Amino acid sequence: MNIPNQITVSRIILIPVFMFLLLVPFDWGSWAILGADIPVHHFFAALVFIIAAATDWLDGYYARKYQLVTNMGKFLDPLADKLLITAAFVSLVGLDMFPAWAAVVILTREFAVTGLRLVASGDGEVIAASIWGKWKTVSQIVAAAVIMLHNVLFELMALPFDSIMIAVAVILTVLSGVDYFVKNKHVLMSAGA
Repeated sequence: MNIPNQITVSRIILIPVFMFLLLVPFDWGSWAILGADIPVHHFFAALVFIIAAATDWLDGYYARKYQLVTNMGKFLDPLADKLLITAAFVSLVGLDMFPAWAAVVILTREFAVTGLRLVASGDGEVIAASIWGKWKTVSQIVAAAVIMLHNVLFELMALPFDSIMIAVAVILTVLSGVDYFVKNKHVLMSAGA
């Protein structure tokens, strides 16, 4: 397994670590940081989540720079992204920190695009990530991290950045989903033939 794929696997391995830190109600106290009161275990969960999310950029960088793009990487990378995002939003819904309707919209799009990619792969076609898909992923990561960090920094400015990022993530999620299906409608047309 090459280095980019090992980095991708590390992202998958970090998912239960960040979930454990986020979901187990450790009595580690809380920190008052820039106007927000953050439970210590949420801070560390957010830190692990951010590190895991950063590996998405890192594995792609190494794969492109050293021409180490593999079929395994093309499969694992989007899977790792979806597992990380799903784990984050389902966990946050369970903690009543993220609206369930937004999680349903986001996860529906993720499963729909994954299904589209599977149909395309059956025909030997790979659907690459679009710019909308990349912005969608960034917005989802920022939304989850800001929520885990209890809107730190923005709480001091009385700015509901967490709510803004939820709206941005949902909008970009829907737009990117529509973009994938419009650009790749030929995949669905050929699958139904």
